[in-house]
Formats: sequence, structure tokens, C-alpha cells
Amino acid sequence: MFDLTSCVAVVTGGNGGIGLGMARGLARAGAHVVVAARNMDKTDAAIRELSALGPPALAIRTDVTVEDSVVGLVQEVDRRFGRVDILVNNAGINIRAPAQDLSFAQWNEVLSTNLSSAFLCARAVYPLMKRTGAGKVINVGSMLSIFGASFAPAYGASKGGIVQLTKSLAVAWAADRIQVNAVLPGWIDTELTTAARAQVAGLNERVLARTPAGRWGMPSEFEGIAVFLASSASDFITGAAIPVDGGYSTMA
Repeated sequence: MFDLTSCVAVVTGGNGGIGLGMARGLARAGAHVVVAARNMDKTDAAIRELSALGPPALAIRTDVTVEDSVVGLVQEVDRRFGRVDILVNNAGINIRAPAQDLSFAQWNEVLSTNLSSAFLCARAVYPLMKRTGAGKVINVGSMLSIFGASFAPAYGASKGGIVQLTKSLAVAWAADRIQVNAVLPGWIDTELTTAARAQVAGLNERVLARTPAGRWGMPSEFEGIAVFLASSASDFITGAAIPVDGGYSTMA
């Protein structure tokens, strides 16, 4: 049920953090993982790791904010493998500033990287998934898909949009046997959140106090949810937004 042998999975931003954690799970389950990212030095290291866990992985330098780059990514994957079975829209950035201090260019940079890229990538893989008669799209949201944060208005807007995009695509593509779901990470120990702890006073203490598990999550804890949502085990689940947060979102 969880076997992904012969499947092809494209993971944007899959060279670090949560994206690499999800890619590891897909590779262990037998998928050919394609990492789409801009930093090729970082990506090459990820490819070596992923190839040691499963089938040979592939790196394709991609700017997910540029339509032609996304189209080129999918064309190359189609040329190499003839299919895309799984898409993980994970690429994302954050610019921490209150709304009054955030420039319009910064707003657009965050929205383009976090939300518009998911639309571009999903739209690009749709014909391939329809052609093979099935597909799985996994969009990475955030706790800020649910809650607000004074220091992240653009990030919160983008991640709220991810949930609504997920629901729209799920409804639109259900007849094509394509399931579209979102994962909502809680506070996870990554490079991005290391910077957040340095920039936002008291963040670490507040996260630990609110999280029933009493700790930050780890990227490795996204391997299982990635395999579940990418496999036939989730064929009747679509349009869902699933928190992976150690109970953070359930805490009163």
C-alpha cells in the first residue's frame, strides 16, 4: 500500500529542511526523486543522500517563481521518465517584518515563492498526471495557514492561500483521480526557524510552552506523512490540510 516503486516524485525546495525530510521518505519508499531548487551545491549533496536511500535521484536547477523555468522542469522530467506521479510543493521563504515595514517588493517575493510557485508547478504537472490516470499533489502550508503572526504578514497570507489552492485543485481534479492535500508543519527545527529564533524574542519559549509534545519537530518526522499522501493509502483523501505540529494547533 505504501510502495512507491517506479513512481516519479518532484519535490521543490527538496534540498533541505522539511522538503528534504519528505524527499527522504519518498526515496526510501522506492520513488525516483527529482529535486527542483536553485542552489545546486546544496542540491547535489541532497541528491547523493537520496540516491543512497533509494533509486537514483535527479537534480534540476529550477526557479519556481518563473513560469518558463517550471515548464522546463516538467518537460525535462517527462523526457527522462515519461511521467510525474507525485508533486511536493515545498519551496518557500519568509521575510520577517510587520506589515508597515514590509515593502511591496518583499510582499510579492514571498507570495511568488510560496504560493504562485505552487500554482505554476501544479498546473504544469497536471497534463502528465491526467495522461497516466492518477496523481498526488502535496502542498506544504504552515501553522500560519491557521494562525496570525505580527512579524509574518506576507508568509501568513501565502500559507493561507496554499490551503485554499489545495481545496480548489482537489475539487477540480478529483475526476482525474488526482488527490491534492496540504501538510501544515508546526514549529520545526530548520535553517529558517533557526533564523526566526534569533530574530523574534521569546519565540522558542512560546513554542515550547504551547506545544503539547514539549519540543520542536524535526524534518525527519515528515517522511511518513509524505509517503502516506503520495501512496495509494490516501486515494480517498483529498482537499485535506493536515497539521504535523506535535499538538500545537489543538492547544487552547
